[in-house]
Amino acid sequence: MRPRNPHPDGHVILPAAAIGGLSMALTAGLDMLGILARMNAMFARLVSRGGAETFPQTLPGWSVWFGATVFAFGTASAILGTPGQLRRGMLWLSAVVLVISWAPVLSLAARAPDIAAPCVATVWSGICALVYASRHEMPADRPER
Repeated sequence: MRPRNPHPDGHVILPAAAIGGLSMALTAGLDMLGILARMNAMFARLVSRGGAETFPQTLPGWSVWFGATVFAFGTASAILGTPGQLRRGMLWLSAVVLVISWAPVLSLAARAPDIAAPCVATVWSGICALVYASRHEMPADRPER
């Protein structure tokens, strides 16, 4: 008989889908409020020389939202499927650093660093997945039988 765990059993697929969907809803809401445009301008000022310069090219809108969707759902799935809270935290931190590191690369390619949507989606998805995993006994954390 398995000893009683104070945390309920956790799952991966449905919570990851819910977390990813809600992260994209938050990102879309922030876009409607104009907050993502201000964040993109801040990223542009950070990576451009001498202030916010005008970049000659921008990324297609669909590619920014596709990247945000991949990172929102992918981060949640990866975190919920990884054993150990420390590993989950490092995975989340790595995903956030990866998304933020797109800004200077896009700037060097003379494209506007429009990374606010993927950044918000990744940060929020990771936070929610970490909280869920800390409050549930995840399948990856269960001892082998």
